[in-house]
Amino acid sequence: MSNNKKSRKIITTNSNLSPRTKAILGSKHQVEANEMLFKRRNFYYVFAGLIVMALGFVLMAGGDANPSPDIFDADSLYSFRRVFLAPLVILFGLGLNVYAIFKK
Repeated sequence: MSNNKKSRKIITTNSNLSPRTKAILGSKHQVEANEMLFKRRNFYYVFAGLIVMALGFVLMAGGDANPSPDIFDADSLYSFRRVFLAPLVILFGLGLNVYAIFKK
């Protein structure tokens, strides 16, 4: 294998083909295959998406929603950070993962 970024393997098959397929393709069928489906950059995007999603879950969990079990404080439980910002950050992380999968 060379260090060329666009190196490809040639896979040659000649087994279990029907006579009609052999007539169409010839005696040997060659298929080009990439070495890996995802590149290093794709994995960076996936890990970045996972970290962003984890940050969103930490924002959603927060701390001290109710200082005492006897007192219900709706303002701290249903705050902007927990209801709007954290789900938005999680959706951004999911979008980053989808981008990493479809990026060629």
